[in-house]
Amino acid sequence: MPQTLDAAAVRTWCSLALEALGREREEIDAINVYPVADGDTGTNLYLTVESAAQAVEAVFAAHETGSSVPAPADVVRAMAHGALIGARGNSGTILAQLLRGMAERLGDGDHLAGALHRAATLAREAVAHPVEGTILSVAGAAAQAADAFPQDAVRAAYEGARQALDATPGQLAVLERAGVVDAGGRGLLMVLGALVEAVTGEAPVAPVLAHVRHEIGDPGLEPCAAGGPAFEVIYLLEADDAAVARLRTRLDGLGDSLVVVGGDGLWNVHVHVDDAGAAVEAGVEAGRPYRIRITHFDTTAPPREREQVQRAVVVVVPGEGLAGLCAEAGATTVLARPGEPPASGELVDAIRRAHAREVVLLPNSAELRHTAAAAAEQARTEGVRVALIPTRAAVQGIAALAVHEPDRRFDEDVVAMTAAAGATRYAELAVAERQSWTSAGVCQAGDVLGLIDGDVAVIGADLADTAEAVLDRMLAAGGELVTLVLGEDVPDGDAVADRLERYVRDGYLAVDTLVYRGGRGSTPLLVGVE
Repeated sequence: MPQTLDAAAVRTWCSLALEALGREREEIDAINVYPVADGDTGTNLYLTVESAAQAVEAVFAAHETGSSVPAPADVVRAMAHGALIGARGNSGTILAQLLRGMAERLGDGDHLAGALHRAATLAREAVAHPVEGTILSVAGAAAQAADAFPQDAVRAAYEGARQALDATPGQLAVLERAGVVDAGGRGLLMVLGALVEAVTGEAPVAPVLAHVRHEIGDPGLEPCAAGGPAFEVIYLLEADDAAVARLRTRLDGLGDSLVVVGGDGLWNVHVHVDDAGAAVEAGVEAGRPYRIRITHFDTTAPPREREQVQRAVVVVVPGEGLAGLCAEAGATTVLARPGEPPASGELVDAIRRAHAREVVLLPNSAELRHTAAAAAEQARTEGVRVALIPTRAAVQGIAALAVHEPDRRFDEDVVAMTAAAGATRYAELAVAERQSWTSAGVCQAGDVLGLIDGDVAVIGADLADTAEAVLDRMLAAGGELVTLVLGEDVPDGDAVADRLERYVRDGYLAVDTLVYRGGRGSTPLLVGVE
């Protein structure tokens, strides 16, 4: 039996783990009682593995044009990095560290038993106050079993994890009272089962667990304990090791359930606190926190079911300013940062948050078409009527949102929004990072690139000059309205906006101009012409 993983096996493992967690997500959510009974462990693990799988697919996609296959070390490191940046919740963050530990050893050619041992060790070190009867116990038992039977490490690890999971109610009183096994541990068992199938080609027999809930939604679950921390705070952090060590001490004094995972300058921080602002400020003192997510725990009473609305719009936006603009228009927003496209699970979450019978989904990126289609399909299985309008840029989404009328028939509204988006040509101005060939010629690092409908059309040295050239090309075919979205980092942004407004007004008398601020995270300039 193989004692290490090649690139194809890692890819298969990620795919099978995602499939398994997708099947079991609701059941795992239903047994989530520790550390907070917020019913999202299965979803968090699914989103974490989905991010890992997307990173692995990106490595393979980069090799599609050639005859080579990616190196196993590159694939396992991509898996670990994807899990790190996409980790959700307590268990998802710990799983990301488990995958990181495995990647460290597998990337160096170590055998599976050694990788599982390193994973368990690294995960336990990442938790400020480890508790037995959790995913850590299950991971530790899997590693011990693999060490004992290295010639059949994955099957031994799965069996050790199964037995440890069955024992978790006896280790943690809250699990015993609820009559459940640990939700995070159960999710890890699904991931290890996928590893068994990826290595051996045979799926393990589904376990019969001594402690399971009788029915999803059983009222035996205890609500979130009164007096516990009010908020879950999660963020990615760019910082050095010394700063992170100080951050751990600071956050440990602010709250509980502290998990800090990662390394090499990039970390994922998870903590439960009463003062969410202080937890974020601690991250600012340590380095650069981003992708900050703050969730409020209702510690007093079960949440009241919000009344479902008839129709909602879910829109992906590339900047915080546009997120505010779209939210003011009534849309549910998903923030996409450069190099960090949202996963399908995030889009599904947004559709659920919209809490509507009908949803119009605007991905605003050609790269998100498959992700958005997967999210739409998942939401349809949950009874939501979803229309996906394949917008390729934020300005097309703004145009579609501008004509949205929730009182119209659904099909009529979708047609009108689709027509508005399709009638909007789009451009983006960006700064070249390196010398390269483009459809407009050779560019140098630092040049301003004007991309029209996705292709480089203009190369310039100045943002405003290049924008004027782009506007001339786009308005040569006619237009009635120009939309400009300026990023936060544009020098003298107000002056640039005034100049471009004046340029359009003086050169194209019948054309109106709207200017928006993209805010942090947006590209230097987006242009739309309707």
